[in-house]
Amino acid sequence: MNMSTLSGPELAPASGVVKKLVIFLHGYGSNGDDLIGLAPMMMDALPDTQFLSPDAPTPCGMGGPGYEWFQLMDRSAPARLKGTLEASPILDAYITEQRDRFGLTDADIALVGFSQGTMMALHTAPRRAHALAGVVGFSGMLSGGIEGIRSKPPICLIHGEMDDVVPFSAMAMASMSLREAGMEVEAHPRRYLPHSIDPEGIDISVEFLRGVFKL
Repeated sequence: MNMSTLSGPELAPASGVVKKLVIFLHGYGSNGDDLIGLAPMMMDALPDTQFLSPDAPTPCGMGGPGYEWFQLMDRSAPARLKGTLEASPILDAYITEQRDRFGLTDADIALVGFSQGTMMALHTAPRRAHALAGVVGFSGMLSGGIEGIRSKPPICLIHGEMDDVVPFSAMAMASMSLREAGMEVEAHPRRYLPHSIDPEGIDISVEFLRGVFKL
């Protein structure tokens, strides 16, 4: 993987004044156009927020028009950790680039991930020198352990009980590990929900983001 800048769709605040950033991290085989669709549902509650939704760095190895943060041909835990470790510096550099682009601080930035994007967010955010405002993780898991954590952003995990892609139990496992590392973690099960994001989950995420952005 090269360290070239990630790119994808964006939605600017109606005010034209950017005081906060929300960076969406899509799931395996998807692209930035997917999660940017959440931005219109959030922007009224998150004024002066720029929404960014970059494509992952690599075309999806399973084919199709989507992208991957790391390959999933091998779904073992060691392979998942290896992929996360390789992709994390690219995401970390992108966060820094966008922070500097808008003249903000890490405390003005939140990550919102889905599935593989949640794995990237939960790994990358706590390893930055300064804490981000927060992380929302939909339908994901903690990829590897908590070694190397340098900061402790608040975390909001949302996961469907009927998820047949990433086990629902992954939320409890991630919550336990992150709390043991000293992080503040909210965990929200969504009854009957499969591997997806529902309107109630969006509402939960918006309330969390308003809180960490102190709106």
